[in-house]
Amino acid sequence: MKNSERIYNNLINMWEKYNDHPFVQGMADGTLPKEKFKFFMTQDHLYLCQYAKVFAMGVLKAKNEDDMRLFASLITATLDVENALHKSYLAQLGMTNEELAAATPSIVTDSYTNYMISVAQKEGLPEIMAAVLACSWTYKLIGDYMETYPGAKEQPFYGPWVRQYMGDVYRSANDLMIDMFDRMTEGYTDEQMDNIEHIIYACSQYEYMFWDMAWNMKMVEVEK
Repeated sequence: MKNSERIYNNLINMWEKYNDHPFVQGMADGTLPKEKFKFFMTQDHLYLCQYAKVFAMGVLKAKNEDDMRLFASLITATLDVENALHKSYLAQLGMTNEELAAATPSIVTDSYTNYMISVAQKEGLPEIMAAVLACSWTYKLIGDYMETYPGAKEQPFYGPWVRQYMGDVYRSANDLMIDMFDRMTEGYTDEQMDNIEHIIYACSQYEYMFWDMAWNMKMVEVEK
């Protein structure tokens, strides 16, 4: 059994709960208030800018040119494809480039990205792949779910978001990451895989917290 299959089997029940979250449901049926989506896309833009830095640590730690190029291609996919849709939506929602540049991360966004960057700084390439995989894989699974949801991809407003995460370009990038993960964790001991699974589990918890944070539009957990 591939290591990615082990992770999938152990975490799929948690990941499928994302589909029931009111934020995800609201995008699927088109009822999500746009102010909640604007909050989400702002925070996700900030998240993606830090997410790209985790891939950059992969470039730094890679031992050969091929892996350097693979990590570099994932930086490009994050900033030039995925984040481009975010900026397009935010422009539609009335946010200027200046306002976006001045935006600050919520406590969840800050904690999540700091955790990934900490893993990338302290550990190796397999752990870097573990840190980024929860986000990529669960969005692909949400895209799969929305592909089966009647009318989700045809919505005039949320449709482009849905189509991006169920599209071939995104799925190919996610498959590339899973293949890299399996290759880089090949031969890992049970103890090493327990650490890998903990990293993915922790990031998966952060992913659910991100949906909650966006639904409630909360920058911090306890107000001053």
